[in-house]
Amino acid sequence: MPAAALLTLPSATTQAERLLAAGAHERAGLSAADLRGLAAGVPDGDLLVLAPSLLPASALVDLLTWRDRPVFVVVDMTDLDDFAPLPDAVPPAPAYAVRDPDRGDAYRNCTPDESLPRIRAAGRTPLTVAEGLTWLLQCPDVLERNACTMTVGSRLRRADDSLDARTPALWISNGTGRDGRERRGAAKVGWCWAGNRHTWLGIASAAARVPL
Repeated sequence: MPAAALLTLPSATTQAERLLAAGAHERAGLSAADLRGLAAGVPDGDLLVLAPSLLPASALVDLLTWRDRPVFVVVDMTDLDDFAPLPDAVPPAPAYAVRDPDRGDAYRNCTPDESLPRIRAAGRTPLTVAEGLTWLLQCPDVLERNACTMTVGSRLRRADDSLDARTPALWISNGTGRDGRERRGAAKVGWCWAGNRHTWLGIASAAARVPL
């Protein structure tokens, strides 16, 4: 099956039901009717996202499984929720639709620092880590061995307003180091340096964000 077919989003109705099954609405303080009502405003082909103000990335991770295994955050990323959206990746509303998410395979072996200007020049916006996790929930095939992605729309700012060099990424654990052998094959949230290249990591982006 072509990769594009594997990454086709389910209908907005199905997306809402998957979020409900994961318990995302309860963590976000929404009723099932609220979430289904939000989904009614999402065109097919768009991704329904709850902003971190409702559902922080760390809380979303706690709700997720991938191929029947819990998703986890690497042990040296205890500050996951401090990674905030860049100015052109700010959620437009507490709930919104992401249009045309792309894993960014064309940016494999390019650094985040190199890729971000190219993404913007193409009229697109970098995906945030919360959006990437939501996409993973709806399209598990976003992650494949040797074909994963970075969500560089989320960055941590230092006290002097400069950017921390880490960029969040979603990939599959090899079960080495502090991940632990028991996590081999599990999906994880980790980080990469903004100036490093990886042949197996794309740079995820979207066409637009639309408030609901």
